[in-house]
Amino acid sequence: MTSSEQIPLTQLGHATSIPASPADAVLETVPNPHPASLYLVRFTCPEFTTLCPVTGQPDFAHLVIDYAPDGRLVESKSLKLFLASFRTHHGFHEACTLDVGRRVVEATVPRWLRIGGYWYPRGGIPIDVFWQTGDAPVGLWLPEQGIPPYRGRG
Repeated sequence: MTSSEQIPLTQLGHATSIPASPADAVLETVPNPHPASLYLVRFTCPEFTTLCPVTGQPDFAHLVIDYAPDGRLVESKSLKLFLASFRTHHGFHEACTLDVGRRVVEATVPRWLRIGGYWYPRGGIPIDVFWQTGDAPVGLWLPEQGIPPYRGRG
């Protein structure tokens, strides 16, 4: 891509509000400058929040999204706004984790994706949710997600 080519982005470089819901959020993508290369992109969201669908109480998670891009990369501001749209969304931990992973897959059509949702305890039980699109491509460097298991206080 040359510097004269324009990438039609509606959020990056513009004042943009947090979408009212995940369904209203737009995940924008840009061309992958190295589509022939096998590599990993990691996004970490240590302050992901959503609401319990039963009690309305806030739930907190540390999300780690790893993907091996093909032709498209997810634009990070649009991802940030999409993730922030969950703050007013009512959903169980499993549903929210998979909704995030599936939306990134839908937007980018990667070679491979995995997501780890490391949820903080509610009712004394931490829930960790993991999902991936299949086996990782042969030769892809896969670092550990680096989130220690929940150990409580102390």
